[in-house]
Amino acid sequence: MFKEKVVIVTGGASGIGRCIADVFRSEGAYVYVIDKQAEGEHFVGDIAQKEVLEAFVEYVVARHDRVDCVINNALPLMKGIDECSYEEFQYALSVGVTAPFYLVKLLMPYLVEDGASIVNISSSRDRMSQPQTESYTAAKGGIAALTHALAVSLAGKARVNSISPGWIDTNYTVYEGADAVQQPVGRVGNPMDIANMVLFLCSDKAGFITGENICIDGGMTRQMIYHGDCGWRLEK
Repeated sequence: MFKEKVVIVTGGASGIGRCIADVFRSEGAYVYVIDKQAEGEHFVGDIAQKEVLEAFVEYVVARHDRVDCVINNALPLMKGIDECSYEEFQYALSVGVTAPFYLVKLLMPYLVEDGASIVNISSSRDRMSQPQTESYTAAKGGIAALTHALAVSLAGKARVNSISPGWIDTNYTVYEGADAVQQPVGRVGNPMDIANMVLFLCSDKAGFITGENICIDGGMTRQMIYHGDCGWRLEK
């Protein structure tokens, strides 16, 4: 299905991004990864920097005259209002929102006409929060909103969707007890749960889906929790 397709994955040197890149490779795609992690066979650079994104796009299009799939996955900084500086907050937004926008803008002339797919990796934190997570949460909320805006602007050229992962353990740890059962499916997620949806959204099977956000969290954000109900207790 993806044989010889050209795929870009940001933040693809480890974690969910690496899993996504590996699955596309196993399908026969040409995969181009950009990551600030120094080790590995990928384009090394910080996507918060405009010049790095421009150089990366030049690198890709020098080898191919088209791009089929773009996966905006790079991880923003997570800091809360007590400790996050102005510069750190701006950096989180640069990685999480500005870079995906600018990367798509640069790639527009090369997107396969009426067949390209863009998948943005948001987070279930785009709709719920823990204390002291403002920079990450704002970035993830921003990319979720950017998704439907791009879907409308790129109508007829590319489909644009986003995925909001819940708790995904990138080491494939199997959890038991409360950590597992707080998800209605009874387990913590793993990177393949996300990669499988990315492949589906980039395939022809998802040809009627655009502008959508799909939350993959084992049902956790759908479960109502009240102190003292069903055994749930808040301890402070």
